[in-house]
Amino acid sequence: MAHWLFKSEPATWSWDQQVAAGEGGTDWNGVRNHLAKQQMMAMQVGERGFFYHSNEGKAVVGIVEVIRPYYPDHTDASGRFGMVDVRAVEALPRPVSLDAIKAEPGLKEMVLVNNSRLSVQPVTEAEWRLVRAMGGLG
Repeated sequence: MAHWLFKSEPATWSWDQQVAAGEGGTDWNGVRNHLAKQQMMAMQVGERGFFYHSNEGKAVVGIVEVIRPYYPDHTDASGRFGMVDVRAVEALPRPVSLDAIKAEPGLKEMVLVNNSRLSVQPVTEAEWRLVRAMGGLG
């Protein structure tokens, strides 16, 4: 199974709001980047991703699970983009900051380090394990 990273500005959609959405989760809409679109098209139900607060906080704060595969985004009038649905799985006991990720040699190739603007990103198995451990999920 693949792993992912979903970025959201907490003022727009926060981890607390994701948790409050409950087991039914929510759609991950509004992505308007073709590379991020391709990432979402590749996602399978059951795959997990990091929930990353961008701009404010700049940290991985939780883990989400894909609960519905790629489908058309109702907020896209052009009809070119889609979305997936995700639900909150668990919070990281310790948020993992972007600074901590950049300081970790084992994460130097992580997409977040090298293309921090991309809103949906793949995460390798090694990166997944390392960030989870840094966040207290060992």
